[in-house]
Amino acid sequence: MENKETFSYTYSAKEQEEIKKIREKYVPKEADKMEQLRRLDESVTRKGTVISLVVGIIGALILGTGMSMCMVWTELFVLGIIVGIVGIVMVSAAYPLYSYVTKRSVKKSLRKS
Repeated sequence: MENKETFSYTYSAKEQEEIKKIREKYVPKEADKMEQLRRLDESVTRKGTVISLVVGIIGALILGTGMSMCMVWTELFVLGIIVGIVGIVMVSAAYPLYSYVTKRSVKKSLRKS
């Protein structure tokens, strides 16, 4: 009769996480296709997002300046309306600008691949 004694030990959840983190540092990372696709999408849309945000924020500030000119300085009422219209045009142009820059980036990235 053969007596096989075995010893089994399970680590706690905290220790399991620590082991997993250490293992991930030394095991070579495989390129996940979905992660590559996400990075590509982010790199293509980032430029358009930044440009449209800058134009939109500057347009909103100009619009607010025009409103202030109309409400506070009555002698600059007409100039305030003109400045406000410029601000409205800039804010309105933010999304079409995003679409245009993003489409150009997509075409550019397709030519590279």
